[in-house]
Amino acid sequence: MSTQENVEKKGKISIHTENIFPIIKKWLYSDHEIFLRELISNGFDAITKLQKLSVQESIDGVVDPKINVQVDKDKKTVTFSDTGLGLDAEEVEKYIAQVAFSSAEEFVEKFKDQDDKDSIIGRFGLGFYSAFMVADKVEILSKSYRKDATAILWACDGSTDYTIVDAERAEIGTDIILHINDDSSEYLEDARIQTLVKKYMNFLPVEVQVNGVKANDDAPLWVKMPADTKEEDYKSFYQKMFPFSEEPLFWIHLNIDYPFNLKGILFFPKVMHELDATKGQVKLFCKQVFVSDNSKEVIPEFLTLLQGAIDCPDIPLNVSRSYLQNDPYVQKISKHIIKKVADKLTSLYKKDKEDFVKIWDDISPFVKYGMMQSDDFYQKVKDIVLFESSTGETTSLPDYLERNKEKNENKVLYCADKAGQATYVQMCKDQGLEVVYLHTMIDTHFIQFLESKNADVKYVAVDSEVSDTLVDDGTEVKADGLVERFKKAIGNETVTVEAKALKSDSVSGMMLESEMTKRMKTMSHFMKGAQMPGMDAQSLVINVNSPLVKAVEAETDEAKAAELCLHVYDLARLSKQQLSGEDLQAFIARSNALLSK
Repeated sequence: MSTQENVEKKGKISIHTENIFPIIKKWLYSDHEIFLRELISNGFDAITKLQKLSVQESIDGVVDPKINVQVDKDKKTVTFSDTGLGLDAEEVEKYIAQVAFSSAEEFVEKFKDQDDKDSIIGRFGLGFYSAFMVADKVEILSKSYRKDATAILWACDGSTDYTIVDAERAEIGTDIILHINDDSSEYLEDARIQTLVKKYMNFLPVEVQVNGVKANDDAPLWVKMPADTKEEDYKSFYQKMFPFSEEPLFWIHLNIDYPFNLKGILFFPKVMHELDATKGQVKLFCKQVFVSDNSKEVIPEFLTLLQGAIDCPDIPLNVSRSYLQNDPYVQKISKHIIKKVADKLTSLYKKDKEDFVKIWDDISPFVKYGMMQSDDFYQKVKDIVLFESSTGETTSLPDYLERNKEKNENKVLYCADKAGQATYVQMCKDQGLEVVYLHTMIDTHFIQFLESKNADVKYVAVDSEVSDTLVDDGTEVKADGLVERFKKAIGNETVTVEAKALKSDSVSGMMLESEMTKRMKTMSHFMKGAQMPGMDAQSLVINVNSPLVKAVEAETDEAKAAELCLHVYDLARLSKQQLSGEDLQAFIARSNALLSK
């Protein structure tokens, strides 16, 4: 690089402190790799501006748009070259040599507790100066598009002093030369720079090269119209963004121009486990430049299962979490995404219920969680929530209530333990009662949420009460002596005993817990075992129509009667999987003794 013979001009960067660069390095050190994003973004902006100007006026020397990152390990330099509109000396002094804030003291005080270091860059227009996080010296060699413009070379060693001299550059554009410091030698590796280009600039709509070789894709699928995009395009793009992932279940293509500008594609991945719902990743872009892979402020929390990308051109490139959390524009985007997701789910349900049933297990955790987090989402999808039914089919709650309104009006019978409560479910089925199964951890909380939204519908576990339809109509049960005999034999004050005339005589006894007790136990589980009053309370319902119970009632030998009472009690506990250890051994021994007689 040679310079023309001329008088060197010197100056000071127009800020009110002598130690701006140490402050920048201190506050932004953990995010130092974003210097590449900042410098390439500046180059892209220069190219875009030149393209717009060349449409309006004739400009000599315009070449194909591209950005090249040249790594020279021997010279310890990384050079960012663009074919944009370039800068002259006056523009360099205006746009590069002035940092717009009053003092280092103000800077430190304002951001001493700031975790979002990206916001510091954007807040004070320090994007270019992020180069000093990795470089001891930075040079700008630039030639403006203006006719007869002289190329200039600006140089700064990290202090507030800089120099500008006339220089030579054949083509319009800018080179930014970073003299990498010893602590940042990793950026002198081609592979490291290529990785960062892929991360931040993979979808920039201009070719980005590393040492002359194209390193980005420059064709994000979200810029295409949904009508022009095929299924295989979506699947291929998904694999490009999330390699080695299973094919997505379905996707939503966002293409919005009003009332705000938003493009993107949200994919619904196949969930291998309920806890996978926290492993999603929606990448946030600004004009196809990667900003963050943590877009929780834009994407509602319950949609963290989703994967994909959203491009918000009106969100600043250097965006902070606090900015996203408080910006009305971002809040509108979040609400719109909720609406689009809800509309897509409703459309899938109405269009092909069989296919919707196939994907329900994968999407049900986030749908239920979303309903509890967003009332808008709840209102839109409440009628498409599905449950496995004891009929062998899958049912929505409105359909369940309609089918069962004559036998069990406004009451939903549920089973949270399909294997352990099989006896109770079978009793309901024998009487024509339908039961829905709860399979996931969230379901017990979800039904309480549903009750809070619609108090007219109650959710009752199959082992919480004996439905009226299971009891003989008009049968008056008088079995005070029988009940007392059972209480005495059991000898447990936490267990109450009542006699019922059940329609089925195949069951001698049932162990029941009130719905409140069951929910208290659920709360206790999530409170790490905290014991609440009344959690041990249970009820034994003895069936006076059972031959075994009739035998207990007819037995005159109190010892034999007590033995039979305990056997009925243990059979009821066994059906709830409550027998273990010594109790189970005693039950087996008693069974053998009774059978031998």
